[in-house]
Amino acid sequence: MERAVDQVSRSSAGEGHGVCFAEAARVWARVAALSFGGPAGQIAVMHRILVEEKHWIGERRFLHALNFCMLLPGPEAQQLAIYIGWLMHRTAGGVMAGGLFVLPGFLALTGLSILYAEFGALGPVNALFFGLKAAVLVIVVQAVLRIGKRALKNRTLVGLAAAAFVALFIFHLPFPLVVLTAAVIGFVGAKAGLHAFDGSGGHGDAGAATDDGSLLGESRPDHVRPELKRALLTGAVLLVLWLGPIAALVLSLGPGDVFSRIALFFAKMAVVTFGGAYAVLAYVAQEAVQTYHWLKPGEMLDGLGMAETTPGPLIIVTQFVGFMGAFRGATGLSPLLAGLLGGTLTTWVTFTPCFLWIFLGAPWAEMLRHAKALNAALTAITAAVVGVILNLAVWFALHTLFGQVSEAKVLGVATIEAPALGSLNLPGAILTLAAAVAAFRFKVGAIPLLLACSAGGLAWYGVATGVRLAA
Repeated sequence: MERAVDQVSRSSAGEGHGVCFAEAARVWARVAALSFGGPAGQIAVMHRILVEEKHWIGERRFLHALNFCMLLPGPEAQQLAIYIGWLMHRTAGGVMAGGLFVLPGFLALTGLSILYAEFGALGPVNALFFGLKAAVLVIVVQAVLRIGKRALKNRTLVGLAAAAFVALFIFHLPFPLVVLTAAVIGFVGAKAGLHAFDGSGGHGDAGAATDDGSLLGESRPDHVRPELKRALLTGAVLLVLWLGPIAALVLSLGPGDVFSRIALFFAKMAVVTFGGAYAVLAYVAQEAVQTYHWLKPGEMLDGLGMAETTPGPLIIVTQFVGFMGAFRGATGLSPLLAGLLGGTLTTWVTFTPCFLWIFLGAPWAEMLRHAKALNAALTAITAAVVGVILNLAVWFALHTLFGQVSEAKVLGVATIEAPALGSLNLPGAILTLAAAVAAFRFKVGAIPLLLACSAGGLAWYGVATGVRLAA
């Protein structure tokens, strides 16, 4: 009890359980800078730094927060950052963690969007992406193995992860349906007295493992308790910040203006898109290319390549879409200024709702953290998420290592994406293999791996260019 009181008093004095706000900002800046590889890589980076290195929160609390974020629309990795920042340093901590998590990717993609819009696809830039993709693929595989090792404690959970992968990769079932089914299985299993979903390895010792070794421990600071008055005030402020600019644009420019259409479309996307980054991007690509004509199909793939190889949420590719839409469609402004405004507007309406979901929902998630049936449902969701991340890793590998990927029938009832073996990108495969050896055999860190693969991509571009000139 004395420990909990001391922790809460330090939090009120500007420290989150012994971590000052300035130190927390430095740690979150490091997390943001290392957050490559889509949600799988980003979640793995947060786990390594916050749970294993800094011991801010424990394993069980980290997975509980992740499970809650997986149920929300929008980028789960950024929402997890907001959640943990809020746990440690209240609302200011959540804003700081969530903002820093997006900032590096926003700045990087702004620069790349300008280069792309002004100069088109550049050989050296493509070579840089070529090298980075090899490192990103290895980082994603590392994430699958790391998260799977911690989340899949017994054969039942392994089977659930495998079933989720099959449901997504072969039968293309909707992600929300997969998650909901896993939650129901875990909930019913707990009610039936099964130990497979208690996160203990299936031997009935769920209460043995605690988070007492972390700075936050098992304590529940005052600010995590749901309060109706605070929730209403927080919700009202965030709704104004999110929807206010949209209303102003529609009223001043009209609903048909490109900025109004960008704001309305991406605000809707932030609410209705479940299913992880790739499910969201499929929807965005279809609308941006076919409905709004902001991009050509090949350009959407170029934007995805930029987002894959910059830090922060993969869904930051929407910034590129907004940039190009305004760059080409705005009137009365220089194309470059319009693009910058369009990209910034897209980022704002896409990511601001994440703060709303967490600040309103996280207190309730914390209050129910020890509810046995709920935790069993969330444990099942975690297992399914491993299958989801594996699906993303396979998808990324297919589209990174092969030039041609097509759908193939399985038993006449389902389809899978199968590569054309003759389209193997041999230089990419060699660089990926070298990156895998460096990461798994020699334990090379993420940043050195990314830098080395970037250099490898540029070197290959130089060799290939020299060969063409000599010919």
